[in-house]
Amino acid sequence: MNNISFMFLPIAICLYLLPIVSNHFPIFETMKTEKRMGVLKESAQLLSGPLDRSVDVDFYLPLHPSTSSGRWSLLLINDGQDMEKLGLESILENLYDQNCIQPLLCVGIHAGINRKMEYGTAETPDYKGRGIQAKNYTRFVFEELIPYIRSAYSSDGFKEKAFAGFSLGGLSALDIVWNHPHEFSKVGVFSGSLWWRTKDKHDGTYDDATDRIMHQQILNGNYYPWLKFFFECGAADEEDDRNSNGVIDSIDDTLDLIKELAAKGYDEKKDIFYLQIDDGKHDIATWARAMPDFLKWGWKVENNK
Repeated sequence: MNNISFMFLPIAICLYLLPIVSNHFPIFETMKTEKRMGVLKESAQLLSGPLDRSVDVDFYLPLHPSTSSGRWSLLLINDGQDMEKLGLESILENLYDQNCIQPLLCVGIHAGINRKMEYGTAETPDYKGRGIQAKNYTRFVFEELIPYIRSAYSSDGFKEKAFAGFSLGGLSALDIVWNHPHEFSKVGVFSGSLWWRTKDKHDGTYDDATDRIMHQQILNGNYYPWLKFFFECGAADEEDDRNSNGVIDSIDDTLDLIKELAAKGYDEKKDIFYLQIDDGKHDIATWARAMPDFLKWGWKVENNK
């Protein structure tokens, strides 16, 4: 398939070319385009072999006249079906209007009905067997989604790639980035399900030090100096406090994981950003409040104060 960038073609020509593109790219089903101020939203449906389902995907392109697609950064986002409620388009438009962030192609990947099976940690399901399809989800990202994005939007490659997610989707994003460091430079984890564990916490042998899956991956992994990490937690994310230390588990798990990253060699000031929202909850409204901080952290325009 020849490289085609739909943003440079009139919509009429795009519609004319859709059957041609479909014939050359078998996982492509349909795409519709909607133009908004500062952001062009396009939607596609990819037929995934590894997941054995259709995956809806939304693309948020920056309408930046002086920037070619080859200079964009790419941000993949889990739970793309929530981006309308989160207000991603408006957030991006406001940040572009204020010249706060660099051009960024955001890709919202809709979760399927088996979300708890497709998200998680690819190599190790949790103690209930959840995440058993996470390896197939990783295959979808690398074998189908990224090749499609490169073919449709980027003739020269992206400036950098990042992944973000919320709750279990945040764990999924971190797992994929950590285990494919040469593909990514940044990860955003909002209220991440970092409690993901190999034993039930009510099991008499459960131990935070050995049974939290993502923490063990960091502990036993390598140091990749280019990786950067953004974590957000709300003080009202939950009420559980399994070790009775007065700190809710979501915050404890996140801070403990940051300690593992620091022990691995990551600088807590330069490489890691931790945002705690005092009245933040485990919900889309809280993550919407945190999203501008994440985007400015990752892609701030250098001369913008």
